[in-house]
Amino acid sequence: MLNKLLVLIAILVLANATTKARTLDVYFIDVEGGAATLIVTPAGESLLVDSGFPLQRDADRIIHVVRDVAKLKQIDHYLTTHWHRDHVGSIPMVAKVIPVRKFYDHGLPTGPVFDITPGYIELYRQAAKNNSVALKAGDELTLRDPSVHVRINAANGLVIGEPAGAPQIKSCGADFTPIPEDRTDNANSLGFLMTYGPFKFYNGGDLTWNVENKLVCPDNLIGGVDVFQVNHHGVDNSNNPALVRALNPGVAIIGNGPRKGGDERTFKTLKEVPNVAIYQLHRNVRTTANAPAEYVANDEEFCRGEFIKLSVAPGGKTYIVSISAKRISRRYQVR
Repeated sequence: MLNKLLVLIAILVLANATTKARTLDVYFIDVEGGAATLIVTPAGESLLVDSGFPLQRDADRIIHVVRDVAKLKQIDHYLTTHWHRDHVGSIPMVAKVIPVRKFYDHGLPTGPVFDITPGYIELYRQAAKNNSVALKAGDELTLRDPSVHVRINAANGLVIGEPAGAPQIKSCGADFTPIPEDRTDNANSLGFLMTYGPFKFYNGGDLTWNVENKLVCPDNLIGGVDVFQVNHHGVDNSNNPALVRALNPGVAIIGNGPRKGGDERTFKTLKEVPNVAIYQLHRNVRTTANAPAEYVANDEEFCRGEFIKLSVAPGGKTYIVSISAKRISRRYQVR
């Protein structure tokens, strides 16, 4: 009897130690210049942010990472940053294969919008069973895992603390030069900060120049971060230098395609951050402004869709960025 009790105690201790040792994992999935980011908390809770284009290719790549790599049986939370086809496209196909429990967005369009295709919205509505949650700046996602916090800091062109109807262009900062008001849904993107202990990760969807400036001037509403999922695939009407300087990331990951994003001006801005490590999902075939080859997940224009993985150690003091296809793994300390 005593031996059986000791064995049971040993099993419980081992199980507890295994649970405590789990990492926070983030998978940057290649959807060819769209966006799809899978977050898995140490407790095994999942959040998929965006879902690429409305193509079976993108759905298959997401399903592969969710089911075969992360070993998940469901997606607990799905968040669409905005309504463009390269961000909301394949979630209806994904949801037919893998159960998706909760849906979040910045609010369903209430009428015709010039840059939003109604058909994609209707398919999303059907996948969500007309039960999605509209988020606003200042909201937090309710996660079962108390160690991970996700706070929305931008939504519908507003940042935390701004009243409804606040202008997109707000003169702030000695060197701020606005671009023309962005009337696309990019400017309405949900932007969020995820924290795990001292580790901080920022994803701003496709936020553009003017809203980015409001996030950091007159007050830095985000603070410094460890990992920055570069806004808007790295195009140059986003990634305002004021934002990038304020974030001061240790690692920047660009979700670009072979002919989309990863623009030269964005690279110039990122390289002004001291000691930043820049990763890309794709080598940009239009320019020589690329990260070192070992930090690029996909070299060829027509590729297998390799992903980049971020793993944050228990407690959040160190993290590893790896590209299994390149057999590289780099460890970083939090800022």
